[in-house]
Amino acid sequence: MSETSLAIYRALTASDERTAFRQTMETKGYRAFFTFVDDFRNLLKRYAEPESEEVGELIRQARADFPNPQQFSPSWDNLWEVFEAIYAAKNETLADVPAPERDGDWQVLIDNPYLPHHVVCYPGLAFVDAAYTYAYFQQELKPNEVLMLQKVSHVHIKNGRKEASMLPDT
Repeated sequence: MSETSLAIYRALTASDERTAFRQTMETKGYRAFFTFVDDFRNLLKRYAEPESEEVGELIRQARADFPNPQQFSPSWDNLWEVFEAIYAAKNETLADVPAPERDGDWQVLIDNPYLPHHVVCYPGLAFVDAAYTYAYFQQELKPNEVLMLQKVSHVHIKNGRKEASMLPDT
């Protein structure tokens, strides 16, 4: 399996190595930087406390090395602010929930009790995934929306069966 662009970037120690990496990204363009950003997002999803400081430093370093990610895509105008906000919110959740209480299924719910919309639920998540999802959705909460991170204590699941239609053929 080939090494990810973020893994390569993480291994760089000298300023001139990071400069060469940035120049390669700029030469390769959008697709290469998209992969780098996607690798970063995956790191934000899966890290836990032991990696927290390293991830924070990596965001700061990438921000310094790529101060204008919008040169690759206008949609990345505030990329580093978004990653920093997710990082901060996830760390807050990691600090709030003690490690011994993290086992089991978790879910994230988004509701606005003042609108006739359905509750959005992301069920069946491991704690680290739920903490990321909870942090991610904090960024765009609208007025009156409620975001909840919940540990599931009991689950009853029933799957429907796919059967032939009971309607007569016409």
